[in-house]
Amino acid sequence: MRRLFYLVREAWANMRTNRMTTIVAILTTAFTLTCVGIFLLLYVNLRHAAGWLQEDVKIMVYLDDRLSRDGRLQLELMLKSDRMVAEVLYISKEQALSEFRAQFPDDSHLLEGLGENPLPASFVVTLAPNFRSPEAMKDWVEQVQTMEGVAKVDYNQQWISVLADLMGYIELAAIGVGVLLSAAAVTIIGNTIRLALFARREEIEILRSIGATGTFIRIPYFLEGAVLGACGSALSLGILKLGFEVFRQQIRFADRFSGMEGMISFFPLSACLALILAGMALGFAGSVVSLLRVGDARV
Repeated sequence: MRRLFYLVREAWANMRTNRMTTIVAILTTAFTLTCVGIFLLLYVNLRHAAGWLQEDVKIMVYLDDRLSRDGRLQLELMLKSDRMVAEVLYISKEQALSEFRAQFPDDSHLLEGLGENPLPASFVVTLAPNFRSPEAMKDWVEQVQTMEGVAKVDYNQQWISVLADLMGYIELAAIGVGVLLSAAAVTIIGNTIRLALFARREEIEILRSIGATGTFIRIPYFLEGAVLGACGSALSLGILKLGFEVFRQQIRFADRFSGMEGMISFFPLSACLALILAGMALGFAGSVVSLLRVGDARV
């Protein structure tokens, strides 16, 4: 217990001795994780929005007017027995006409001069949750399009594909920015640890002369790097949370986006802990890099 207390005290003494470099290291780590966190927060909310939108996607299977009642029932049975299908709703020609008139009352007169009802009967199909990806929907639509009695299959999936591509770009950007800024944070923290080593080189020599092992001497600096990284990541979470709340307030008071504040969310607790652990890992990596550069001759 005494040894642990000594190691923690040495790490604290190192940070107090080099206050300015300690502050710079914390701010650098905070800036790094804040930049990465912005991309991650955008990615998480876009992914949530994509999932919510995919749940609302309906596939319209329009039927050939020449299809008999028995043929329609057989086709409906085939669709319902498909493992990719969660729900099938039949819309008759009369129902389609009534819905058109209800949704577009100003344009309903356009159908009056046509005599008979021009709108086709259709099935409104909802796919199972496991088969709502753009690729799965596309394959299913191509398969149904070839069925007898099907005139056309329509679904508005282009914007979901665009959203999926956008999430991919954001993910790549987050990785790229994270790698570059993480290298900068590791370098800053490494320099901080190196300054602490030079400032206490005489004390280190005394410890080595009385038999202290290299591992025992290095541990306080490892702890210092991890603490610097954890403080930086905690600060970045505070900045992200503050910015997120300000953004949500702006959405709440904007008439155009009224109600959208409930659709966005901050990181869950598990993601917050992961960011803190990432900061600790960056700090630890900075300590390792610094001690490797100094070499065993001094430590």
